[in-house]
Amino acid sequence: MSFINNKDLTPFFILLFIFLSFSLFLILSFMPKNEPPVEEKKDVRLSNILDGPPPPSENIITIRKGMTMTDILSQYNFSPAEIYNLRKDVKPVYNLGKIKAGHELRIYSSQQGEVVSLEYDINGENFLHIQKKEGVYAAEIKKIPYEYKIEMLWGVIEDYPISAVTKQNESPQLAINLADLFAWDIDFYADLRKGDSFKIIFEKKYLRGEFVGYRNIIAAEFTNQGKTFQAFLYTYPDTEESDHFDPKGNSLRKEFRKSPLHSARITSRFSHRRLHPIRKIYRPHYGVDYAAPIGTPVQATADGTVTFTDRNGAAGRMIKIRHKNRYETMYLHLKGYAKGIRKGKKVKEGQVIGFVGSSGESTGPHLDYRIKKDGRYINPLAFKPKPVKPLRVEFLEDFKKQAEYYRLCFKAPHIVLSCFRDFMTP
Repeated sequence: MSFINNKDLTPFFILLFIFLSFSLFLILSFMPKNEPPVEEKKDVRLSNILDGPPPPSENIITIRKGMTMTDILSQYNFSPAEIYNLRKDVKPVYNLGKIKAGHELRIYSSQQGEVVSLEYDINGENFLHIQKKEGVYAAEIKKIPYEYKIEMLWGVIEDYPISAVTKQNESPQLAINLADLFAWDIDFYADLRKGDSFKIIFEKKYLRGEFVGYRNIIAAEFTNQGKTFQAFLYTYPDTEESDHFDPKGNSLRKEFRKSPLHSARITSRFSHRRLHPIRKIYRPHYGVDYAAPIGTPVQATADGTVTFTDRNGAAGRMIKIRHKNRYETMYLHLKGYAKGIRKGKKVKEGQVIGFVGSSGESTGPHLDYRIKKDGRYINPLAFKPKPVKPLRVEFLEDFKKQAEYYRLCFKAPHIVLSCFRDFMTP
């Protein structure tokens, strides 16, 4: 009879504990909360009435194009003088002449109809709070009070990542965030195969109990053609800056992302001898053709400076960007250019620079994407850029401890399932 060493059991029990703890957490999270007795609810309402005046009523306005604060506040019996004073008092904090269409304005009024405070959503993270105190309007910018919940998701690719995510009742944006995270290592339009899989630990954002989007992917794993990539979020304790790193502490961000499009399919690859679809002669094709609908946004694959935006013969409308380390990228057959994109303009990786078209010699809407190094064309699909900004050495051990915890979270369900399978096998 053979005996199992206690040391061999230790990792198993650690993983089992993590899995069971996580399972208990999920069960408790989804258990229905017991409502307090009706009598208790009546007591709470009565207490609120006795403690003070009723809360102000809220009126939510979505600002329309061309709408001003004068248009809005005149409906609440504000005189021109009161509107002037409001804007003057608030201007050191925020210029109310810059309110934007589509943003939300909340107006709070007393039972007598007097406006007591206003809130304007400046952007997705901050809002302006205005309150009248002793005849003067006091203003401050506050953080939107989001609530965040951590969740986990596993999936297998049958066709596209978006469908693998949406069939589990998550938004397509989560799939896009996942693709952006691994965009440096995986071309999600050329490299994906049926049976590829992913695991994500991520934060969901809620406002007033309603889901409004996602914040961070805390940890992720993607297995593509048998090769597994992992990413872990780390926030530096001293600067509070965050980035994603692989298990060794290398940044996932590289000098270039692999694809300039979010959604496309490859119709022609880099080749030194390809039959030209129009001229019907063999000639080199120094780029990768991505078929996509006209108007699809085209992104710069790395930071750089625009050196050319114009028609260029058979290439049609074209953009050239100069990058660090003597690299250059080209984007051919465009329909047009994004606003502000011109020669001399500095652009960021991921920034929209133009739109897919069919200009020049083209049999249909597509993007011809090319890369040069030291003036020589290189194959975009074989190009392997180097990582940038690795994890700071002094935080490497702390990062590895956090990363190992998330790796155990990924492994635990599979190990426990394997143990149960072995136990049930006669």
